[in-house]
Amino acid sequence: MTPVPQRASLPRLDSAAARGAAAEVRAGLLGVGSRRLKRFIDLVLGCLLLAVSLPLAVVIGLAIWLESGAPVLFAHRRIGLGGRTFLLYKFRSMVVNADEVLREHLERRPDLALEWLRDHKLKVDPRVTRVGRFLRRRSLDEIPQFWNVLRGDMSLVGPRPIVPGETQKYGPHFRMYTLVRPGLTGLWQVSGRNDTSYGNRVSLDLQYIREWTPWLDLRILFRTVWVVLRGHGAY
Repeated sequence: MTPVPQRASLPRLDSAAARGAAAEVRAGLLGVGSRRLKRFIDLVLGCLLLAVSLPLAVVIGLAIWLESGAPVLFAHRRIGLGGRTFLLYKFRSMVVNADEVLREHLERRPDLALEWLRDHKLKVDPRVTRVGRFLRRRSLDEIPQFWNVLRGDMSLVGPRPIVPGETQKYGPHFRMYTLVRPGLTGLWQVSGRNDTSYGNRVSLDLQYIREWTPWLDLRILFRTVWVVLRGHGAY
């Protein structure tokens, strides 16, 4: 049964600030015509990319199953349009008992606990499998997200999809984040990926929302191909 979307807890924002956030991006990504055009691009390119990637997806699924068994897919709750949560799908790149492995690892390494608290990521992550390391390096673990795009949970290009625990890091800007769909790729992806600071990621998300044009999306998509081929900043 498909889970009922839930609304994340939003940081309080006074009405004047909320109106200002909406007005600030109306010329970018909030106009009705802009949103319809962006959704049309997502559907056309999303269908094409999903169809092209299906044979590769079968091979990836088999490789994951041979190395560590089922499940092949991993679903994680993220925050999307309107503050509602959705299940973001990826090929599983970690061991099955990932939460337990992470907890034990962070208890042994307080320095890595600080890295996790700061970035919600680890450069050297003990949970990642051999197949998973390769998939992450080339962003192949994100192929199932084409389905999220077709469902309307995500866009091909947009802000980085965040987990509920990250909302406070956006501070007063979180309301603006919820005005658009998160993206499979974005300015954060082509500007250093995981090597950029969290504060810079937030700034890039806000810049994208304010300055959106269809040509910006196309430029980001083309640059994403280059970044993925280089594998720089992926872990």
